[in-house]
Amino acid sequence: MEPDLPDWDLDDDTLRRTGSVKWTFPPADVLPAWVAEMDVRPSAVVRAAIQDAVDRGAFGYPAPDTTTGLPEALAGFLDRRFGLRIDPARVISCGDVMAGIRLVLETLCDPAPVVVPVPSYPPFLQIAQLTGRMMVTVPCRQRELDVEAIGAALADGARTVLLSAPHNPLGRAFTAAELAALRDVVLAHGARVISDEIHAPLTLGEIRHVPYSSIEGTQDQVTTVIAASKAWNLPGLKCAQVIAGNAADLAALRAAPLVANHGTSPIGVVASVAAYTDGEPWLDAVLEHLAAQRSLFGSLLAERLPQVRWTPMEATYLAWIDARATGLADPAATAERTGRVMLSPGRVFGEGYEGFARVNLATSTGRLHRIVDGLTRAWAG
Repeated sequence: MEPDLPDWDLDDDTLRRTGSVKWTFPPADVLPAWVAEMDVRPSAVVRAAIQDAVDRGAFGYPAPDTTTGLPEALAGFLDRRFGLRIDPARVISCGDVMAGIRLVLETLCDPAPVVVPVPSYPPFLQIAQLTGRMMVTVPCRQRELDVEAIGAALADGARTVLLSAPHNPLGRAFTAAELAALRDVVLAHGARVISDEIHAPLTLGEIRHVPYSSIEGTQDQVTTVIAASKAWNLPGLKCAQVIAGNAADLAALRAAPLVANHGTSPIGVVASVAAYTDGEPWLDAVLEHLAAQRSLFGSLLAERLPQVRWTPMEATYLAWIDARATGLADPAATAERTGRVMLSPGRVFGEGYEGFARVNLATSTGRLHRIVDGLTRAWAG
């Protein structure tokens, strides 16, 4: 059997024909480097599993978690990859990570303010209000969680912390010591953590992800939400997993009305099982490419846009860059207008980040050169 290797050699027209939002939202002459989707053909293992499901006509409602093998596949992956042992019985399928977060907020969390460290994945800034809760934003200290400020927000009445680990957009893979400090302030105030670990498989180089639930003493305050969608480039298949921290939380989540947790795709379940079970060789090759892209991006920035500041990410394929030195009010808007490159503008990640932008590096080497060419036209002055 030939090795299952990622194919990055896809031209613009091929990617546009996939119909994904990344490639169809911007005008045809604008190069997309915004939404978190990779320009890579999905794993052959996953594609074969999907084709088999299609051939079987697996288009009905999703089966119960106890019959799909997905909880066991996820448990095996977490054990091999991170040394985290979970009970598969505590895994609940859901449509996507944000659907899982909403389910947990509405089912397990007090109707009290929600703490969101910023800059933040934009949907985090919307979910609290959607569930009838206030949001309290806490700026990170450089690239670290401001645990003291989080503790102050909890002391003022907040009862839930939304954690992005690894962090989007900062690209941090938090250490066990950082997570233990967060645990301490959360425990001190009887609060909860919802840990979004969708980027957990995407740590680069020697960096390793530390699951928040692996920190001693967190089991009664944490619910983890994870998916194969980012690491294996499957966001449209609608399948994520909620991992309950204890039996009581599991019972409450299982007792939620059906309408509170619907939308899981049976094709997504099949794809996720294949990814978690047999997709690690493909993933490892993807990580090698992403690490090389990170190095190349840093070299190109230093050479062509030395005024732009960034710290290479430890995880994810998303570069968070500080373009305030360009003097542009909205660097991302100028990049699109003048450089014909679409970035994620800093303003959508929280108030005060207007001079920042997020750049998606998960593409071919040639296309990354074109992205920096466009940014140079727009920002070099």
